[in-house]
Amino acid sequence: MSLPKQMRKIADRSLVTALEQGLEEVEKLIKESIANTDQLLDKTSNHLVEAGGKRMRPVLTLLTSHLGDSSNEDVIKAATVIELTHLGTLYHDDVMDEADLRRGVPTAHSIWGNSVAILTGDLLFARASQVVSGLGEEALTMQAKTFERLVLGQMHETVGNQGQDELEFYTQVLKDKTGSLIALAAKLGSLLAEGEQSYLEPLGEFGEAVGVAFQLMDDVIDIQSDDDDSGKFPGTDLRAGVPTLPVILLRKKNDADSIELLGLIDSGLESDEDLHKAVAALRDHQVMEESISAAVSWAEKAKLSLAPLPDGSVKKALEAFADAVVERKG
Repeated sequence: MSLPKQMRKIADRSLVTALEQGLEEVEKLIKESIANTDQLLDKTSNHLVEAGGKRMRPVLTLLTSHLGDSSNEDVIKAATVIELTHLGTLYHDDVMDEADLRRGVPTAHSIWGNSVAILTGDLLFARASQVVSGLGEEALTMQAKTFERLVLGQMHETVGNQGQDELEFYTQVLKDKTGSLIALAAKLGSLLAEGEQSYLEPLGEFGEAVGVAFQLMDDVIDIQSDDDDSGKFPGTDLRAGVPTLPVILLRKKNDADSIELLGLIDSGLESDEDLHKAVAALRDHQVMEESISAAVSWAEKAKLSLAPLPDGSVKKALEAFADAVVERKG
């Protein structure tokens, strides 16, 4: 698999080559880890793996391993754990969001039903646990704490805001359900490559901030992109009633056009005509630019957190990683 195009621009060609080679090893181990003698489970487990994906989380693990001994084979296992965990969350998210498409293909629950999709996600979590169990107590503990944050973030999103400031609540949800796993990806690479212990905190801060930036950009992409770019229909989150930054910002507006648009969105958008109308109106609304600015701001915050790391190709690549998150279209 190839790296995101922004990262392929890294001047250190040997680093790029090493990351691409490592990603191939991760891909092989992912497929080995989810292989199953049960034909149905084998098919459902491979469904999203075969659909592709950016593999940004394992790339980050591979990248931070170059802060230490990147040749340690446990780094590949750690990157695999990260991606298996991420894949498991996608099966569950699609059920909860009632999404029709993921990575340009029909979602698992739309093919095999909710129960099979949920159990497939559970199976991937189990396989991730098997792999991480061989990586030492510290890695295992970090994975367990991250899994707790993933669940709490999803739970809080599902239950909804209980009286907090809406934007602060939403940001914390993003830190938990998205940022925590990216933070773990960044930390595990350095940890298992025996990098300096002092690197772990800034790498965690970097990953969490990148996660928020990533999710805020996803909010924008849900509205702005064509389904060919993003792999899902525009307005999927909007129709599902999933909280997104553009709508949160829209609720703070008090002009007539914003109030009318918010009324349309809150109506449920059951018809395709209403959905298309809402998407078109949001695309032209100032909240989209405000949302993009917020995503860029979090990416810049991520880059600032790298200050304690040594200057060099790895640090530059991490900065490029943060930029890639907010420059993507899907």
